[in-house]
Amino acid sequence: MRAIAITPGTKGSLRLIEDAPEPPITEGAVLVEALAVGVCGTDREIIAADYGEAPPGEDYLILGHESLGRVLEDPTRTYQPGDLVAGIVRHPDPVPCPNCAVGEWDMCRNGLYTECGIKARHGFARERWRVEPAFTVPLDPALEDVGMLLEPTSIVAKAWEHIAAVGTRAHWEPQTVLVTGAGPIGLLAAMLGVERGLTVHMLDRAKDGPKPELAGRLGATYHTGEVGDLDFEPDIIVECTGAAPVVVQVIDKVGRDGVVCLTGVSRIGERVGVDAGALSRAVVLENNVVFGSVNANRRHWKAAADALDKADRAWLSALITRRVPVDGYAEAYAPRDGDIKVVLGF
Repeated sequence: MRAIAITPGTKGSLRLIEDAPEPPITEGAVLVEALAVGVCGTDREIIAADYGEAPPGEDYLILGHESLGRVLEDPTRTYQPGDLVAGIVRHPDPVPCPNCAVGEWDMCRNGLYTECGIKARHGFARERWRVEPAFTVPLDPALEDVGMLLEPTSIVAKAWEHIAAVGTRAHWEPQTVLVTGAGPIGLLAAMLGVERGLTVHMLDRAKDGPKPELAGRLGATYHTGEVGDLDFEPDIIVECTGAAPVVVQVIDKVGRDGVVCLTGVSRIGERVGVDAGALSRAVVLENNVVFGSVNANRRHWKAAADALDKADRAWLSALITRRVPVDGYAEAYAPRDGDIKVVLGF
């Protein structure tokens, strides 16, 4: 069985294993044939040895957390052979903490969770994988070409759920949302904003290529330049770049009673000169909320599947700018200008 793997902590260890062992039954009752995995910045950071952890007793980690596969067998009879599924990435810690105990493993309190293809659990970039039924999400067969977008969609589904929860603190009727960054997370966040009936604006550095077009097809207004140059104050900002200067700018830009959700992961050591007192004063005096959001639980994955069902299939397909066969794995993990979502096909 072929699998894409790295040695955690070792740069340049990305490789194709031709004779990887079959997934053991201990990983789950449902056996799935891989169709595709999405590639994202997290994968590249693991390849660069920024983080990543092998399963206990192993010296390698199989990559892949944006999954799509077809069920081969399921003795629990939750699924039928041929059903289209994705595997949930994070699994609860074994203690478990109070949140993991009630299925809110995305909010794990002690950090002992595991994550497929990331932390102490092999991922989905292999020809076959196993998973328990509780950690699978069924997909409409019509999503076969784009179903690997479910994982990134689950991330923004959680973000939007938490934005709405923050909004219940007072009477709030948001009209305008700004999404910074027109990568996959940003475009999917914008898609969910449009589905919610909001006026959506997007800000990105790209002045041409697929990003402006995709934003336009979605019904969003596309901007380039600086956050501070925008001539409106959004009710909601979803920050998807992780760029420290942009993070500071969006906190300053959001309107009164506004909500800023940070989904991009910033690099440590990136310093930005800022008047922290003025920024804090604005947040306090304008009743603003700034929070971070990462990962997702089963509820968010289900919401993401519903969102993909409603979305325009051609628009979703256009997010995938490169499809690379598994033999070209090195090409898939090497970023190119103009990439939005790269998919590795099995």
